[in-house]
Amino acid sequence: MVAHRPTATRVAALALGCVLAACAVLAHAQADPKKVLRVTLRAAETGFDPQVYSDLYSGYVVRGIFDPLFRYDYLARPHTIVVNTAAAIPESKDGTEWTIRIQPGIYFADDPAFKGRKRELTAADYVFSWKRILDPKIRSPNLELFDGKIVGMDQVVERAKATGKFDYDAPVEGLRAVDRYTIRLKLNYPWWDLLADLTSASSAAVAREVVEAYGDASGWVMANPVGTGPYRLAQWQRGQKIVLDASPTFRGLPFVASNDPADRELNARFKGKTFPLVGRVELYVLEESQPRMLSFEKGDVDYLDIPTDFVPKVITPDGKLTARFAAAGVLLERGVQPSIVYTYFNMDDPVVGGYTKEKIALRRAIGMGYNAEEEIRVIRQNQGQFANMPSPPGTTGFDPKLVANSGYDPEGAKALLDRFGYKDRDGDGFRELPDGRPLVLKRGTSPSALERQYDELWARNMTAIGIRMEMVTQKWPDMLKMARGGQIQIWQLANTSTSTEGLGIYGLLYGPNAGLSNLARFRLPEFDNLYDEARRVPNGPERNRMIGELARMVAGYAPWKLTAYRIENVVVYPWVVGFKYNPFNQHPWQYLDIDLSRPRKAVQ
Repeated sequence: MVAHRPTATRVAALALGCVLAACAVLAHAQADPKKVLRVTLRAAETGFDPQVYSDLYSGYVVRGIFDPLFRYDYLARPHTIVVNTAAAIPESKDGTEWTIRIQPGIYFADDPAFKGRKRELTAADYVFSWKRILDPKIRSPNLELFDGKIVGMDQVVERAKATGKFDYDAPVEGLRAVDRYTIRLKLNYPWWDLLADLTSASSAAVAREVVEAYGDASGWVMANPVGTGPYRLAQWQRGQKIVLDASPTFRGLPFVASNDPADRELNARFKGKTFPLVGRVELYVLEESQPRMLSFEKGDVDYLDIPTDFVPKVITPDGKLTARFAAAGVLLERGVQPSIVYTYFNMDDPVVGGYTKEKIALRRAIGMGYNAEEEIRVIRQNQGQFANMPSPPGTTGFDPKLVANSGYDPEGAKALLDRFGYKDRDGDGFRELPDGRPLVLKRGTSPSALERQYDELWARNMTAIGIRMEMVTQKWPDMLKMARGGQIQIWQLANTSTSTEGLGIYGLLYGPNAGLSNLARFRLPEFDNLYDEARRVPNGPERNRMIGELARMVAGYAPWKLTAYRIENVVVYPWVVGFKYNPFNQHPWQYLDIDLSRPRKAVQ
């Protein structure tokens, strides 16, 4: 992530990484079909269209198939942006004009949509893909990536809203493919986060032929992903199993040595290698913690993020592996995720939504009545930290001293509810709304043993302050559809940053994104104006001040109840080579190897 406006020295340092990475076009991947990596997903995927997906689990697959222009160096610490399909790190004098050149000789995976032609990646593919995000018909949850930034684009979008058809061929002054390999951007205001934003999978290139061949009525291509990345979709059993095979058309990424002394052996092993080395990746959707943990113990999967309810069986109080896992040679990788766990309130809901004092008081009281500390201590087995603000650790703008979240205070919650007229009028132990109608909270949830623990804690905490709670249970993909449709009153989610840039989390509460990435449907002009202003300011003290103000507004209006920053623990079998915890690349399949000579000794 770019933390500030690039200086000449900094650009030169980044450019060295670009030169090394640009050699990839001349390399050839060394994927071995006998090397199969098996992993699990804790929730079902929804589909694999880069411009449309919004869930973490689909995102893992999208990142394996598609190519953004830039990426984070997998091994480098601190985290460093290098080129991916771009030929060099672009420069800009004032942040409003950028010229990005892509590498020639990069090809999409073969597909019938190309009618037997070998299809090269061009600048026009990125232009088309970015326009898709802005197409009103697509309703992309990633709209904020480009919305309002590109000179001349607003007029095209308005015409599309009026006519029902987005003109992809209409010239736009601020977004052009000036030749086969060059993108020219002209912006309404400085975009200093450009490099970080263009590492996102949602900015990856898709081919227009593929969209035209497979797009549904909404223009989505969720089931036919065709990219230029290291893998291609070989098999998909929805909600059960996903298989990725190494793409034979992939250019290959040569190994670049790490400067971390801890990676000395890795440097020696991978010297001269070209990724990916793993020929097949198999993903199994296992929503329950016990089957996921059992699959690892049996050696059926090669690494696993430990379910929180199993942490005491795997990790000792002093942070080491228990004897069974240590005896099998299992390695432990862990770190604080750049993620925020929160429960959102549907601001359009007649019970919990709204901006009047009594509605704000209700949401604040619910937040004060929920024991987030107990969730972290008991359900998360201390594998989390109390979230003091929406910006997670590891991202710009995070301030550990800022207090923008209420602690557990049930007595204060009850006093607040009493003050604003939420009282028990019929003596049944539960409060009514100020107008006398029943007060019932309906919490979205999923059918898993772990989720039931959250249900029980929420119901118990709400009962203690006199609020009745009911659970609305659906599978994850169905719950997400309901959330996008505004059909859920409250729902707990976690959002994980894919870059070190910390402002983006507030885009999840940006008014124009309501019903897309802004599932809370929070609309506050004061918030939106400050967010717009912050996007125009380079990373630094002034933007951090603005982020602090945004965090205080979230605390004040309470569209979210913040809970935790998660600690992730990953156990890895010794035959998996190259795994290094990277919060911005949680499933680094293309950088891993399988040592076929190692005996596959499972946990006993």
